[in-house]
Amino acid sequence: MAKTSAVEKNKRRRKTVANQAAKRAALKAIIMNQDLPIEDRFKATLKLASLPRDGSKTRIRNRCEVTGRPRAFYRKLKMSRIALRELGNLGKVPGIVKSSW
Repeated sequence: MAKTSAVEKNKRRRKTVANQAAKRAALKAIIMNQDLPIEDRFKATLKLASLPRDGSKTRIRNRCEVTGRPRAFYRKLKMSRIALRELGNLGKVPGIVKSSW
């Protein structure tokens, strides 16, 4: 089996989350509905548990668009601090001005 990079895994997870979102939301609504009988809610819980793990939104990791680095990620710019600094020094990020690094 070929090794996949973490960036590719994350992209695959995003697709899975998008595909499974409606199904997961419907099952969670059944589980949380206190008016339904406990048997139906338990069946919904088992169905939710049988869905792929990567379908959960919490499995997605924010990664830098430039380097794929998972740490020190700026959500607004979608890049890590290291990539931001390098591209900022080159003047390739609009609105970023070097003050004193």
